[in-house]
Amino acid sequence: MSKGITSRNEDYSQWYNELVSKADLAEHSAVRGCMVIKPYGYAIWEKMQAALDQMFKDTGHSNAYFPLFIPKSFFSKEASHVEGFATECAVVTHYRLKNDGNGQIIVDEEAKLEEELIVRPTSETIIWNTYKGWIQSYRDLPILVNQWANVVRWEMRTRLFLRTAEFLWQEGHTAHATSEEAVEETERMLNVYATFAEEWMALPVVRGRKTENERFAGALDTYCIEALMQDGKALQAGTSHFLGQNFAKAFDVKFTSKEGKLDYVWATSWGVSTRLMGALIMAHSDDAGLVLPPKLAPIQVVIVPIYKTKEESRQIGALADNLIAQLKQKGISVKYDDRDTQRPGFKFAEWELKGVPVRVAIGARDLQNGTVELARRDTQSKETVPQTGLAEAIEQLLITIQENIYQKALTYRDAHITEVNSYEEFKKVLEGEGGFISAHWDGTVETEKRVKEETKATIRCIPLNNKEEEGTCIFTGKPSKQRVLFAKAY
Repeated sequence: MSKGITSRNEDYSQWYNELVSKADLAEHSAVRGCMVIKPYGYAIWEKMQAALDQMFKDTGHSNAYFPLFIPKSFFSKEASHVEGFATECAVVTHYRLKNDGNGQIIVDEEAKLEEELIVRPTSETIIWNTYKGWIQSYRDLPILVNQWANVVRWEMRTRLFLRTAEFLWQEGHTAHATSEEAVEETERMLNVYATFAEEWMALPVVRGRKTENERFAGALDTYCIEALMQDGKALQAGTSHFLGQNFAKAFDVKFTSKEGKLDYVWATSWGVSTRLMGALIMAHSDDAGLVLPPKLAPIQVVIVPIYKTKEESRQIGALADNLIAQLKQKGISVKYDDRDTQRPGFKFAEWELKGVPVRVAIGARDLQNGTVELARRDTQSKETVPQTGLAEAIEQLLITIQENIYQKALTYRDAHITEVNSYEEFKKVLEGEGGFISAHWDGTVETEKRVKEETKATIRCIPLNNKEEEGTCIFTGKPSKQRVLFAKAY
């Protein structure tokens, strides 16, 4: 099954593209720049969605849904916001088609909209227009709302999961009475994302703040989690934005405080998308296929029977049924692959390619010896173990695999954070294995842009745990009080 995949060392990009396809995660659609997420890929996204949704609800948030279409005039109300998305917008200008009389369907020119509609690239404008009707008093605050939706950002160069014209995501939009509450919410949701990445995706992340140049359009401050992929490139895995009063002022959303004073509301927004699927693949998988953390694997255990006679098949099936019942009681998802159209070796390769964390093989000799063969996807190791206490052993093994996948990614990440003190060192690391580069920067947008133009590396974040350290900018030699993390990125 997996022999047709290009190795990571040979061509990392090609390896990724082939793996997404061969593991049945997604494929390109008939609509240029858009993708079809296939059932197995969507099952992984559903597990991500379910975990995050519960984390949002545990922190007091509720789900709602807002329109896909946004009046163009809404974008004109927040200048920096519209500037940030202007080149990526899909615009609806007409509302009807007609037959041209020659059997062709054309746009009805008489059905032109009075005002063009933008297919949402993000929902701040439509939501804050809505909040104006919801908020009058401090008693109406805070509003803690999340939306699961699709968005459109017109990308010309696309890549499945990582960058597509349409993608799935969630976007939280909250309203608060004070700046302090909004900042607290921004930081809280950043930590929710970091916890999800590390505890569910087994993906170590750096919590940080974006530079002014990299902030979300319309935000006063943007917090982020940054992860490192196996090719030494960074990937932004989630963002949380402190919007200040910008959108409240743009849409005239005011409230009366406890003291009777009229003031503008304070806002946040935060989101993650199906880009996390790309991160999951690139952070953990190998040349044999996907490596999935057990918490996000649609199938955590696959059982493959190996038999020659119908009686052996019956006995193995009875043993498997008992094991399946025990595993399901423990909340473990399991599949019994008893297809008679494929040989066991084919099944082994298929489930290895799809990243199933644990494989149980049961043959005639195992029936005699009271054993099974247990294989781990993360290490590709296998061992013969007793049937007695097997469900408990598998339960513990899944915990071990989850932790091992995280530790492996953490070891790689930490080994690829390099401190440099000169521009020559900086470029040498970039040309080598890459990774995060910790370097001094003079704090100017000009320097940031020049470094990006010359090296394609960007400042990924200013780490939240940064310590003050006297130094000089690697590019200009000007004074600096802290290091930032640079990297090439997706």
